[in-house]
Amino acid sequence: MRLLRTVLLALVLVLAGAGAANAAPATWSPPANLVTPLGQVWQHQEQTYNNGNLYGFRNYGWDQIMANGGYLNYCVRWDSTATVTTAQRDQIHATVARQYQKWMDELSGHNGWPYANVPVKVVGWAVRNRSQLQWTDTSVDITVNNINENAPQCAPPCGRFFNQNGQYPNCPGGVARHYDQSLWLTDGFGGGAGGDWGQRIGREYYMANLNTDNIHILLHEMGHTWGLDDFYDWTPTGVGGFLMQAGTATSITAFDAWMFRDWWRHLKSRYGY
Repeated sequence: MRLLRTVLLALVLVLAGAGAANAAPATWSPPANLVTPLGQVWQHQEQTYNNGNLYGFRNYGWDQIMANGGYLNYCVRWDSTATVTTAQRDQIHATVARQYQKWMDELSGHNGWPYANVPVKVVGWAVRNRSQLQWTDTSVDITVNNINENAPQCAPPCGRFFNQNGQYPNCPGGVARHYDQSLWLTDGFGGGAGGDWGQRIGREYYMANLNTDNIHILLHEMGHTWGLDDFYDWTPTGVGGFLMQAGTATSITAFDAWMFRDWWRHLKSRYGY
């Protein structure tokens, strides 16, 4: 029995150590080899982002979470002729939440970040034809044939992009049913796009990867929602092969994580942290 207890205790310590190794550091303490490239990235963003309005812009993913008090709501823009079963709907919801949590895991416990996790809930769907959605429950709001940019969109009065003051006086469900971002799934769409409005990727790609651990195109576009830049025309000194450098990594790397944390370091004072 003593031997068994010893083995179990050793296993617990090993597992605890593994968890600690993967946890976000408590302070801003990037590895020495990342200090210079991180400084280069932040300087580049200050000079180029939002036409020089990096600090004035107020609808980053950071602003949305803080306005909500620690959660995010989504709309699915179903830019497709395909039908969707109830099971597929639930898988789509679970998948976007799981991918978002991968970014949130890089902040949990770090540098005064106030949320251990950030729940992500899909509150609405936008579709061209109601018959494409094969469920009858009322768990999500459904917007039919409201077309913008040649694609269905959820009701603008409920959208954060259209109501950046965080007030939704004309949203039928009020604040609880507003959506902060859209998951825009388009038939035949190659690559991706992302910003404060959400993320757009190919519908076929997303549906084929519902159970994939890292949906790397989606993760990359989520990075843009937080403010992270692209690196098509330059590479920071001494680094390479990271998620935000499209096509060079398929998961969030240490450099991506520290760029992400650098945004929090620079913006947290606007929220009183």
